[in-house]
Order: sequence, then C-alpha cells, then structure tokens
Amino acid sequence: MTIIIQNARAITLEAGEAPRRGLNLGLLAQSDPADIVIEGDRIAGIIPSILRDDPRAPSFVTGADNVIVIDAEGRVVMPSFVDAHTHAVWAGERLDEFDQKQSGATYLEILEAGGGIMSTVRAVRETSKRQLMRNLLARLEVMLGEGTTTVEVKSGYGLSTRDEMKMLQAIHDAQRRTRVTICPTALLGHAIDPDQPDFVERTITETLPAVSTEFPGITIDAYCEQGAWSLEDTRRLFDKALELGHPVRVHADQFNALGMTTLAIELGALSVDHLEATPPGELRLLAESRTFGVMLPCSGFHVDERYANGRAFADAGGALVIATNCNPGSAPTSSMPFAIALAVRKLGLTPSEAISACTINAAALLGFDDRGALAEGMRADLIMLRHTDERLLAYEFGGNPVDLVICGGEIIGLD
Repeated sequence: MTIIIQNARAITLEAGEAPRRGLNLGLLAQSDPADIVIEGDRIAGIIPSILRDDPRAPSFVTGADNVIVIDAEGRVVMPSFVDAHTHAVWAGERLDEFDQKQSGATYLEILEAGGGIMSTVRAVRETSKRQLMRNLLARLEVMLGEGTTTVEVKSGYGLSTRDEMKMLQAIHDAQRRTRVTICPTALLGHAIDPDQPDFVERTITETLPAVSTEFPGITIDAYCEQGAWSLEDTRRLFDKALELGHPVRVHADQFNALGMTTLAIELGALSVDHLEATPPGELRLLAESRTFGVMLPCSGFHVDERYANGRAFADAGGALVIATNCNPGSAPTSSMPFAIALAVRKLGLTPSEAISACTINAAALLGFDDRGALAEGMRADLIMLRHTDERLLAYEFGGNPVDLVICGGEIIGLD
C-alpha cells in the first residue's frame, strides 16, 4: 500500500536531536506545502509540492499496485501524539469521590480515608484479566481517534503480586489486539494497602521479583508522596529494581516536595512526573540532568488548579514531556489536544513547544527513535488536522481537531 498526502502543511520536527531542549524545543521545521509519501508502514519521503511534476524530483513510488492519494488542501500534517504517562487500564468509576471533591474534600484526604486509588484497586481486584484488557482496548480506540498512536500504560491498581501481574498481562494481551503501540510500565509503588501487613516489604521482596521474571527489563514506577510511598521506601524499591536491570520512573512533587526529584537524578531515573510542588532549585537541577521532566496539566485542571512551571523548566534546558495522565481519579481524559491547550495556558509553553513535548520528546522518553517526527524511514504514525495552522491545537479546546490518523501506514479515519 502506498499513500500520498499532497498539499500538506507538514510539521516534520526532523531538524535537531531528541530530546529537544531549550530553544530547540520550539523548532517544528515546517514544510509548506509538501507531499508526503508512505510505503507500507514507513515514510518514504517528503518533497515540496511544487516539485511534484518536476522530472528531476526523486520518485518515491516504487510500482505499488494500490496507491491512495489524499489532498490535504493546506491542512496541517504532523507526527501523531505519543502519550508517555497514562494509567489507562482500570475498572470501576470514581463518581462518588468526584462529588466529595466538589464538596471540599481534597485528593489526599480522600486517599487517606481509603478512597481514591484504593477504590480503583478494589474494583480491579474484582475484575478479570480479560475484562481489564477489554477496558483498555476501548480506551485505546478513543485515544487513536484523537491522534495518539503510542501510549505508555501503567499497572498500579493491583497492589498485590497476583493483581499487578494480572494488570501487566492484560496490557500485554491488549498489544496483540490493537494498532496502537503500548509501552508497559509496572507501577509497583502506588498507594499503600493498609490491609496488607508489611506491604512495602512484600512489594520489594515478592512482587518486584515476580514481575522481573515475567517482564524482564520493564520500567518500574512509584508514587512518592505523603500518604503513599515515602522517600526511603521508594529508594529501596528503586535500588532493587535497578539491581534487577529495570529502568525507573517516579511520580513526585504532586502535592509535597519530599526530596524525590533530587534522588531520582542521583539514581539516573528516566523521568520525574508531576512536578507541581518542585522547588525552583530542584527544577533547575532536573533541567540540567539527563532525566526527563513529565508535566501533567490535566491533573491540575481536574484536582486543584496547581500546575508545574513548564516555562522555567524549558528555559533552563530541561527535557520536557507533557502527557494526559489518563486515569479515573485525577485526570479522567485521554485527549492530548486538551493537554496541549492546557500546557500553553497553564504551564507557560508556546504551542510549538507543547507539540514537541508530546511528540518527539515523548517518543525519546519511551525509547522510540522511529516516531515523533516526519522523515524518510520513520514509522508512518501521523495525523492530519482540520486546521491549516498548528497553533489552533492550543487555541481551541474541548473538541477533536484530528481529521485523519495514519498508524503504522494504515489509515484510521478520513473526513
């Protein structure tokens, strides 16, 4: 199958290295108008539309029998979104807790009272692996329609060896049934289960080794926060994970700065995620390190209107990623366009910086060098907007601006 998209405003993001930092974060490398040629699951080439009929122009179509030509009519064609932080596999709902929040209860108060994460844990434990997989697949289809083709998905609502393994197996099984690329993460240090004696010790000595045996090399994550995992216990979990050959990521500084950001840099963590309460000095240290900073503005919108300082982090040269944090409690959304709109309004980013943060930088965080940009040889994961100006991704909010999705060279939708 050959697909040719003509007359596109191509946002290629191909100039420069990944991850983008500093001034390079906002460089989108537009080509307008351009023709984009896709063969199989790869981009074969991008040429200015004016050269389409020039005999000196390179020919990218190699005798394919089936050629689809799409006229973009000046609309934006860009890399599809990479959502690098989600909890997209869960069961149950948290609507009663939403009512409590509207009545004044805080996120941590609900968590400490046995609700929040623990209410989802109870629902997940009562749900079969097959149903968890179906729940995830349904959410991935929604994400795909909104332009996201690569998704990080965490476990973390099991809080026992059996149930964490069930979640990770559901994620693994879902990958065989979806066009979306799933990057699994074992969030073993999530809430503290008050009903399990020696919960932290059992997680480190029992659950982690079991996960390591079945899913060698999987990224290990934790939530370091008051009422959840302490700094010391998080370090113990990560020390053991690193010893077993696992990279680590961490949720930190969502409500309170406990020193985890500095420790994460010391340990060589892949990322620190949240960062709403990070002191300026620690944010600068993170920006100067090789560890990514992942900011989740949808949580601030839904929980307490607190946002990380994206402007300061970007100006300090940080490797910035934005993501939806899709989950049933603090970020019930799968919309990367909405995350972009919030990132510009609340994190202080420009539209171009926000786009880079959820495409090329997010792909780099997850270890993919074949997506997040449009260039010859890259995986054909791209979207066409209904817009002729990419800034409208940030200017508008609340709708779906994606007219067409191509995932691995397969057309998903065309209006």
